[in-house]
Amino acid sequence: MLQLVSGDLNYVNSVILDRMQSDVVLIPELAGHLIAGGGKRMRPMLTLACARLLDYPGTRHHKLAAAVEFIHTATLLHDDVVDGSGLRRGQRTANIIWGNPASVLVGDFLFSRSFELMVEDGSLKVLRILSRASAVIAEGEVDQLTAQRRIETTEDHYLQIISAKTAALFAAACRIAAVVAERDEDVEEALDAYGRNLGIAFQLIDDAIDYASDAETMGKGVGDDFRDGKVTLPVILAVARGTDADRSFWRDAMEGRRVSDEDLAHATRLLHSTGAINDSIARARHYGQRAIDALGPFPAGKAKSALVEAVEFAIARAY
Repeated sequence: MLQLVSGDLNYVNSVILDRMQSDVVLIPELAGHLIAGGGKRMRPMLTLACARLLDYPGTRHHKLAAAVEFIHTATLLHDDVVDGSGLRRGQRTANIIWGNPASVLVGDFLFSRSFELMVEDGSLKVLRILSRASAVIAEGEVDQLTAQRRIETTEDHYLQIISAKTAALFAAACRIAAVVAERDEDVEEALDAYGRNLGIAFQLIDDAIDYASDAETMGKGVGDDFRDGKVTLPVILAVARGTDADRSFWRDAMEGRRVSDEDLAHATRLLHSTGAINDSIARARHYGQRAIDALGPFPAGKAKSALVEAVEFAIARAY
């Protein structure tokens, strides 16, 4: 996908660099720390690749892809403050370097920039899609916060959370390509379904490798979800399949009473012995296949192949 959209991505990056500037020096300094910090640009690349899939010949998608990246970056800045994270993409988080207030306010600045770019595009439909996605992401984050440390969280509730906090922006990033290419509603829906299912698969893998990878691979602290009391799908499955003693351990762990390295190692053993990690990855494959199936109506070619490979890449991170 990167090879497919590299030319367009150069334009997007120039828009990002231009629009993150400010006379207030701290803003580009802090924003640049995250934006230039090794991110894959996956969401804006989806906008570009979907536009290529539809043979869109214009340039409107460049600014909109930048808007998508600004929304994503703003949510990361806010998430790291909420989670108290110390590591992001293998380097110290902005909130650790500049403090929580600066991170929150620069996140607000980037959200504002994204809306400026949407307004400049001039399409009320695009504005509706991306503004709705922004609201849904915030709802998902609040929903996750209320579910934190509650081991009674169900799988359905968990999927509702990640559909909002992660998949909504994937879906919107893909859907807006159909709008700028002036395609019918069914094309919009197909790209929305592709992005949404890819986003769910992506988050499922993220949640699995939080227990099954290392900091260098993940670019964040191993076991962050465990110590933060985030009840993700691997934990939900392990709780459902465990003994009474296991459930007691998980309750203590999620409520913050079992957070040592030894406790994390024990949690990881339980996740493997109950098949919770493997089954979470299997769920991710299921949603990945649904994403690929959504591309069925589109003709074969480089763009479609790249979008399929994006799904395969999202899943392969678990291995």
